[in-house]
Amino acid sequence: SCKDSLDMISVNDFRVVDRIPRVMNVPGVFSEFEVGEHDDEGVTSPVVSKPRRIIVANQLPLKGYRNQETKGWFFELDSDSLVLHLQDGFPANSEVWYVGLLRVDVEKEDQDEVANLLFYKFKCVPVFLTDDQENKYYHGFCKHYLWPLFHYMLPLSPSHGGVRFDRSLWEGYIVVNRIFANKVTEILRPDEDSVWVHDYHLMVLPTFLRKRFNRVKLGFFLHSPFPSSEIYRTITVREEILRSLLNCDLIGFHTFDYARHFLSCCSRMLGIDYQCKRGYIGLDYCGKTISIKILPGGIHMGQLESLLNMEKTAALAKQLKEKFEGKVVMIGVDDLDLFKGISLKFAAMGRLLEMRPELVGKVVLVQIANPARSQGKDVQEVQKETSLIAQQINHKYGDEGYQPIVFINGPVSTLEKAAYYAISECCVVNAVRDGMNLVSYKYTVCRQGSPVLDKALGIDESYLRKSFLIVSEFIGCSPSLSGAYRVNPWDICAVADAMYVGIHMKDEEKHLRHEKHYKYISSHDVAFWARSFDQDLERACREHYLKRYYNVGFGLNFRVAAVGTNFRVLTGERIAAAYNNTNSRLILLDYDGTMMPQAAVDKTPRNEVISILNCLCSDPKNIVFIVSGRGRDSLSKWFSPCEKLGISAEHGYFTRWTKNSPWETCSATVDCDWKKIVEPVMELYTQTTDGSFIEHKESALVWHHRDADPDFGSCQAKELLDHLESVLANEPVVVKRGQQIVEVNPQGVSKGVVVENLISTMRSKGMSPDFLFCIGDDRSDEDMFESIARLVDNLSLPPIAEVFACTVGHKPSKAKYYLDDTPEVIKLLQGLATASGGPKHAHTQEDEYV
Repeated sequence: SCKDSLDMISVNDFRVVDRIPRVMNVPGVFSEFEVGEHDDEGVTSPVVSKPRRIIVANQLPLKGYRNQETKGWFFELDSDSLVLHLQDGFPANSEVWYVGLLRVDVEKEDQDEVANLLFYKFKCVPVFLTDDQENKYYHGFCKHYLWPLFHYMLPLSPSHGGVRFDRSLWEGYIVVNRIFANKVTEILRPDEDSVWVHDYHLMVLPTFLRKRFNRVKLGFFLHSPFPSSEIYRTITVREEILRSLLNCDLIGFHTFDYARHFLSCCSRMLGIDYQCKRGYIGLDYCGKTISIKILPGGIHMGQLESLLNMEKTAALAKQLKEKFEGKVVMIGVDDLDLFKGISLKFAAMGRLLEMRPELVGKVVLVQIANPARSQGKDVQEVQKETSLIAQQINHKYGDEGYQPIVFINGPVSTLEKAAYYAISECCVVNAVRDGMNLVSYKYTVCRQGSPVLDKALGIDESYLRKSFLIVSEFIGCSPSLSGAYRVNPWDICAVADAMYVGIHMKDEEKHLRHEKHYKYISSHDVAFWARSFDQDLERACREHYLKRYYNVGFGLNFRVAAVGTNFRVLTGERIAAAYNNTNSRLILLDYDGTMMPQAAVDKTPRNEVISILNCLCSDPKNIVFIVSGRGRDSLSKWFSPCEKLGISAEHGYFTRWTKNSPWETCSATVDCDWKKIVEPVMELYTQTTDGSFIEHKESALVWHHRDADPDFGSCQAKELLDHLESVLANEPVVVKRGQQIVEVNPQGVSKGVVVENLISTMRSKGMSPDFLFCIGDDRSDEDMFESIARLVDNLSLPPIAEVFACTVGHKPSKAKYYLDDTPEVIKLLQGLATASGGPKHAHTQEDEYV
């Protein structure tokens, strides 16, 4: 924690801290660094080591068993594991480490021995859980709460397999995620390694890692669907999960739909909007840009091609071809769970034979069911239902030597599946909801064949490589398979029709569809997927050491705020010292969002604010201005008690120096005939956007959509902006989009011009300012900060000794200082008012912090 605190201060000031050894609890490893040559400071320099990728997933890519005679443990890499295949996409000189659970139970007394074996032999760090921890974390919260919800099944009734939110299960989920974080910490070199976290099992892990290591390169990929906001908002701990994911640098999804749902949730629940910049989607969050990655997963081409070239695979394929001689084989391979639609697929097969009796005895559906990944009543009911439907159809349409549905319920090796794929004319993937589903990819590659397989099946060189895919609209692979026959799995007749089309489609068309799919699948394999994600993670983290970080929030609401190296909190001590040593001060204050919270319904300034302004104005060294986008009537009424306060209304279109001085306009009288064009257009969008309204100003028209649906309001605002820019192309106005507004102003009107005019006027009267304090919170205030920066850099103008451009909130800004929120602003102004001879207030430790 001390190191984290030092990291907040500077990037380079404490370089020596990075050389502090970190003790690890792995036997035989004492320090993160080996002994190297001494540098000029006499401190040992670390040896340059290989870049490392740490893959964190629910399960390690290992298979293991225990020898009952010797009681020794034996482990080997699981060649079917997706996380193992990722290493093919990483640079050749990088090390890949794995953190996760084992698929076998290891007794407590053997855990240290097994951990050492896996660490040194496989670069794997196992996570060991008690039975209670695993039940709450995996079988409870993951598989029976999160997983159904992410697949659009609300837990309306426990009798349908859903589990309603149980805080003890949630706490168990948090505990296990923390255990995973501890294991990652054991091997992590935060300044060098990158961490890639996988799937919904570990969605709060990023918070624990980010809290310990502010600059760690951290990516997350969700392999399941991300539900629409209407579904996701039913999760009791929805904000905690979102904020934890936002502690990553890069978040990946298989499809744009999943990413869009995530972004919508961030907008609706956290008020965070996204932007597309040069082809990349980014979320601005606490001064950082969280990148969003959209890329469907891929398969391991080498593994499948190797299987297809094995004599064993070819022999099995030959046997299967002979077994189903004279029949068209359709294949389905699915996990045995609620969402794979196996029973719907069987019903469609029954409907096909009912509608097309001539196909009885000529078509077979082979369905391979992978073992269920969890236990429960829902799995038992699915198994019972599918078996019952298969029996009914086989009884109705089957006879001796023929079963229309061959239901293989049990473990089937990858080699056997490849043989079934190779002899099948059609593959049916009928899931009602699935994150990605790579079955169709594997089927396509197996249908491409191999020399060994072709020889065994008696296929010559002129044989057309052909395949036909029937895929559900609701699975992640569907958008990438443009030649597939897409179906609604709930529409049994439509699925049956698709089967009929696949059986009778001409070989030439099947060949064209197959070629299109094979070209995409072979070029977008798992190595391409991993390499693309890895490169984007590096890109997302390239500015880590150009910023300073500090911690905000507690528990799972923790996040790291990032600021530029020259972007600092404005302390009372710093500005007070400059304030007391200067004689001609200009103070510019925005109102909404700065001195008055944006969420406040009553915008009338409090007595405290009036008192502070009067104290500041009473100092003859001060010129104080409210610079606001509001109309002059509202501002005049609210600040009528402040006799000496200057007001610049409507972004500077109207300005007065004191209450009794006349209003001045920033230019000659402007023709406002353009309002006759703008108002009908805004009225149209107001009528079609519930919650929006028009604000009429003397010099401008503003369309507000803060009370509208966030997504629809933002979409309408963009459309309105384009519409107005088109119709006003020849008018002397500027169309701007601000914080939940679209505003039309006369040209040459901005808060930046206000700053320039006020300083110019002061200099013309011999009161050149030597102290400038400007504070605001939104985009219009950035114009002020930009003008101030130009004035400071302009060497031909008299210099301003003390300049404090300050924004409210943590966000990218042209200002060099920031304050957290409105209360911090009021407290700072109170300090300045006191320095001007205003009423004293109790001095507290909190004031020292400010």
